[in-house]
Amino acid sequence: MKRFWLLFSQSVTVLLAAYFVVGTLKPAWLDGRGVRSTTVALIEAPASSSATVPPGSFRLAAQKSSQAVVSINTSKNARSGPHDMDPWFKFFFGEQGNAPQVGLGSGVIVSADGYILTNNHVVESADEIEVILNDSRRAPAKVIGTDPESDLAVLKIALDRLPVMVLGNSDSLQVGDQVLAIGNPFGVGQTVTSGIVSALGRNQLGINTFENFIQTDAAINPGNSGGALVDIEGNLLGINTAIYSRSGGSMGIGFAIPVSTAKMVLEGLVKDGQVTRGWIGVEPSELTPELAQTFGVSARQGVIITGVLQNGPAALAGMKPGDVVTGIGDQEVRNVAELLSQVAALKPGATATFDVQRADGKIALQVTPGVRPNARRQVR
Repeated sequence: MKRFWLLFSQSVTVLLAAYFVVGTLKPAWLDGRGVRSTTVALIEAPASSSATVPPGSFRLAAQKSSQAVVSINTSKNARSGPHDMDPWFKFFFGEQGNAPQVGLGSGVIVSADGYILTNNHVVESADEIEVILNDSRRAPAKVIGTDPESDLAVLKIALDRLPVMVLGNSDSLQVGDQVLAIGNPFGVGQTVTSGIVSALGRNQLGINTFENFIQTDAAINPGNSGGALVDIEGNLLGINTAIYSRSGGSMGIGFAIPVSTAKMVLEGLVKDGQVTRGWIGVEPSELTPELAQTFGVSARQGVIITGVLQNGPAALAGMKPGDVVTGIGDQEVRNVAELLSQVAALKPGATATFDVQRADGKIALQVTPGVRPNARRQVR
């Protein structure tokens, strides 16, 4: 009996030791199925074809418009200075900025003939301009014309099979409409950002002479200047021009020139080499209580005329200092920026009705605008 008990205890000890070893080193052997499964059950969405557009995607608009947005590289040759050949000046002060300057921007192909819209400040004073297409083709660009007063410029390249941007209707835009901004920010490559129209008719920003900006929160950064603002169908609505920023990057306040303005400038530069605008020869000022009291007028809204050019279009129509212009045609005039824009839009030689308020009452003057003198431009 004693011998049997000893054999039983030894067997149990060996079995427990074997179980411990197997449980530690090969726990899968103790699984009832023999081998532990390493497969994880996942639920995956069915594969969709590239033609299926996810709800809310701007894929089609981006694909339609991005091919016509180009990158623009500019370079300005080193300028010689009066002390360049003076060895003592170089010894004490070193080289003074004789390295070539380079710039970066964007542009939009708007014609199969190779015409490109961009900003004037992108190409201003450049000695060489190179355009890089989205398909990596490169070509030198020729400046057809510039319009500093709207900050627009027209370039032309000689390439075939060019993608062309379809022009949209910026006049139908409303605050809240979705838009995309396309350009080459910081030189990282073509980038598409989305947002909405934040405001319309922004002016008095001190950016251009004629301001009627579309404001958007679609991210616009340095390098985006001259790029496209498009609608969700991929049609051009504006030319991205400027941002409000304290850091140099996007803060959600960007400005674009409406395509209606860009089209007018494009046609003028291509056809005549300049943009023809209306001009009446007055010095306008914002209407303030002090000026109203000085000239003895009771108008609360409009633009007060503080000076009239002798024998100019306004003077010939009977306009006088102290007159307050409240409307042109069927449009109201509320500030100087609106007056400048509406007068510029008038066709020279075509008479327009100006609603004027004087100290002794309201009158309507028939003014025949002349041609606005060209702005003084930098020598290229």
